[in-house]
Amino acid sequence: MSGHPHVRHTSLLRPMAARGREEEHRAATPLELFFDLCFVAAVAQAGRQLVHALAEGHPGTGIPGYLMMFFAIWWAWVNFTWFSSAYDTDDVPYRVVTLVQMAGVLILAAGIPRAFNDSDFTVVWFGYLVMRLALVTQWLRAAYSTRGEERRTALMYAAGVSLCQVGWLGLLLLPDDAKSWLFLGMAIVEMSVPAIAERRHQTGWHPHHIAERYGLFTIIVLGETVLAATVAVQSALDDDEALDTLLPIAGGGLLIIFAAYWIYFAVPIHLHLASNRQAFAWGYGHYLVFGSAAAIGAGIEVAIEETIGKAHISAFAAAGAVTLPTALFMFSVWMIHSRHHKRGMAQQLVLPVSAVLVLACTYAGRTAVLFTGLVATLTVAVGVTLAARRAEANGRAQEAG
Repeated sequence: MSGHPHVRHTSLLRPMAARGREEEHRAATPLELFFDLCFVAAVAQAGRQLVHALAEGHPGTGIPGYLMMFFAIWWAWVNFTWFSSAYDTDDVPYRVVTLVQMAGVLILAAGIPRAFNDSDFTVVWFGYLVMRLALVTQWLRAAYSTRGEERRTALMYAAGVSLCQVGWLGLLLLPDDAKSWLFLGMAIVEMSVPAIAERRHQTGWHPHHIAERYGLFTIIVLGETVLAATVAVQSALDDDEALDTLLPIAGGGLLIIFAAYWIYFAVPIHLHLASNRQAFAWGYGHYLVFGSAAAIGAGIEVAIEETIGKAHISAFAAAGAVTLPTALFMFSVWMIHSRHHKRGMAQQLVLPVSAVLVLACTYAGRTAVLFTGLVATLTVAVGVTLAARRAEANGRAQEAG
């Protein structure tokens, strides 16, 4: 019986051979999309805790807590994403072990409130343990199926991930005032594992597949911002007295979301990912992209709560909860993503200048979200215009040549 040439059928067991970097039609699988869906719960939990902390006027604890929890979420996603790009066999053991990793993600999500509010990382650590046991199993399967330097790389990954999990035990044993420093140190160690493991042999991750996977996760975190804008609309409909002040937040929030999507997907970034040097910098930099995108949604919720009198902060602080992550998103996307495809000073300056203008919108108080949305929309319009002019000029040059 014949089928589509690119359809992969699940078998009971097959060797875990590396996928080819030049493989055609390499796209995200339903299992990977299902895996990403589990992270929605974790991202939502981190965002919810950030909203509570900022609305209560505790940015000094809320922001560091959010950064730590989002790193835990992001790094768990990164570990699986790069492995699956290199060694997706899609047999029964691979699927079962991936489903176990998903269970670990949900355990992690359940433990975020305790870790955020009480510095109790027990549940978070156990969720990571479940994910790490599954990931190490995958790497050991890869080592068993390969030889030479490729086998050594897989074993280095398995050993590095295992040792890091032991290091995270410090979160359960050390006093609270030392946990932040341990977290910072362990984060650096975690991000060093891939560079050490792939020093002699690079795994066969696929540039187009990786770019697609990161793009899909960007959509997930922007989805959290969509939810925040929806809350604004619902609140406006439930409270007629606040209708005039809440609808601009909803409208501005939607403009920010739409612009963020347009800005991120404006360039074919897979063409830039030629080696580990480019890929690591690009992939690690997405911690800021993902974290700021999710924080925009939290900021919109904070702005809503301040408007209806539920937040114990000023209008300026509530505005900053939206403008700061929006500006960070614009700048970080430009730094690691867009600038590689911009030509000329005008194109290169669009996002950095827009980030500064967004920060200036903080002084607009309760209208800051709307003004930020308008600046973001103008940013897209200017970017599209400059790109069209550049393409037209290149076309004329080719015709003349």
